[in-house]
Amino acid sequence: MQMKRILALFCLCALLGLCLFTSGERGEVTLVPDAQESPALPLAGRKIGIDPGHQAHGNSEKEPVAPGSHEMKAKVATGTRGASTGTPEHVRDLEIALKLKDLLEELGAQVLMSRESADVDISNVERALMMNEWGADAVLRIHCDGATDKSVHGLGMYVRKTGDGASECELLARCLISEMSKKTGAAQRGVFKRDTYTGLNWSTVPSVLVECGYMSNPEEDERLADPQYQNSLALGMAQGLIKYFEALEGGE
Repeated sequence: MQMKRILALFCLCALLGLCLFTSGERGEVTLVPDAQESPALPLAGRKIGIDPGHQAHGNSEKEPVAPGSHEMKAKVATGTRGASTGTPEHVRDLEIALKLKDLLEELGAQVLMSRESADVDISNVERALMMNEWGADAVLRIHCDGATDKSVHGLGMYVRKTGDGASECELLARCLISEMSKKTGAAQRGVFKRDTYTGLNWSTVPSVLVECGYMSNPEEDERLADPQYQNSLALGMAQGLIKYFEALEGGE
């Protein structure tokens, strides 16, 4: 009888061991937590468009600045250039955008890039329509700024001033600039409402033109060229997107 009890106890322990225990690297027995579903990634199911500004060569042909508008603007401007590095803006924009793409995908998002190389010719209207047709939940248009005053520095956000979705665009911009400033220490120049940007005017989804800093400022130009600083910018944008979607879901 005693032997049967011992055998039964041994079998019960063996059965429990299949569910509750596993061997460590050096043979230690370790308790395994109850099986449960992994928590959802913070951007799982979200569709994020990334539009790295400009391209290797500008396109001076004209297109309407807004649907139905008679005002015409160049399809793609050439962008600025680094005061210290001499790097064209389109190169820096793409570097930052690619880092952001990798990070957002790690967080569960689907990502559509308007371009992944410099050798393209895609107008601002075409970039906006691409994201509209894809059904993006948010679009970040990645740029760096320039000014005649070389002391000017910091982050700036541009959104459409009027029209459907203008309030969502402003909310997204404020989430982005706050989190990017926290991650980088960069100054916040503000959120600016304009109806003069073709890419924003043609967007039917929440869209923000993100100015990551001033390449005309030698010190900020050097920071923008630093891969670690670019990573910090990307982290700030990712966190800003998370905050934005949380705010939408919370009804704020």
